[in-house]
Amino acid sequence: MKTTIFKTDEQSLAEASALLQQGEVVAFPTETVYGLGADATNEAAVQKVFTAKGRPSDNPLIMTVADESQLDEFVVISEAAKTLMAAFWPGSLTIILPIKPGRVEMIVTGGLQTVAFRLPDNEAARQLIRVAGVPIVGPSANISGKPSPTTAQHVWHDMQGKIAGIVDDGPTTVGVESTVIDMSATTPTILRPGAVTQQQLEAVLGVRVVDATSTKSVASDVTPKAPGMKYRHYAPDKNVVMFDRLDALTLKEVLQKNDVVMAQDATIAAMAIPQDKTWSLGESLETATEQLFAGLRYYDDEATVATIYVEKMPPIGIGKAFNNRLGKAAGNQEFNI
Repeated sequence: MKTTIFKTDEQSLAEASALLQQGEVVAFPTETVYGLGADATNEAAVQKVFTAKGRPSDNPLIMTVADESQLDEFVVISEAAKTLMAAFWPGSLTIILPIKPGRVEMIVTGGLQTVAFRLPDNEAARQLIRVAGVPIVGPSANISGKPSPTTAQHVWHDMQGKIAGIVDDGPTTVGVESTVIDMSATTPTILRPGAVTQQQLEAVLGVRVVDATSTKSVASDVTPKAPGMKYRHYAPDKNVVMFDRLDALTLKEVLQKNDVVMAQDATIAAMAIPQDKTWSLGESLETATEQLFAGLRYYDDEATVATIYVEKMPPIGIGKAFNNRLGKAAGNQEFNI
């Protein structure tokens, strides 16, 4: 299959949208990571997404929309959910809602009676969906289980020849997938951490929000309500080990020739190791999160690299999302003195 790279001008987006209408798969940009789009109302098109990713069939998909009005046909929307949409959409928040009977393909929900929706903060993505005229599924545009793509080149690496097109809007700005909140539960519950934090959600809703996120997976006989909860995720083929900044100098003493370090600038400077052995995570939680998947993907393709050591972030704000993804990528391996 030929994979076409599309720009974000009106004509290019119209051509990419036409492919979606024809039941093809097109990767698209968001502010978080690149997604793999297909008509969410077309079961055959959605199956192509599972095939391209090698994704387990009981791993539910997020439906991505260009406007809140696209939800009405498919789900029951509570007043609390509408409050979240008003505060955080377009943006990095995915909301799980109960479906209206028979309105959503079971291949999308993994057989559950709930479905997750998101309205991304990316004009090219919204225009693509708007012209296509249907909501699209939007899992990350990578091989299932591997680090998510934050550039069109990452998507090309994994999906060339497997999908019809890729809309290139440059690097993403957030770098990790959206926060997922379950609004079908009695108590609002975060199932995946992201840029929208527990504190922000509680401030808007005015009620307690449960944080049920973990780097551990759900049981093998349970269908997860959100992506990233059950199967191996975000992991390169190379060995990944987390480390704490306080252990950086000790780590330096035991680094082997084929080991590399991903860390913030201050940590890299303190370790004083060769530049070609490091990947900068910048100076803030935001830059670290933006660079995490890009660094993991880069070193995964370097034949000489044996182990990737990655600095953990303070578990505040988006740092919690960073540590969640890193923990899964590392299989919870930590450097111990």
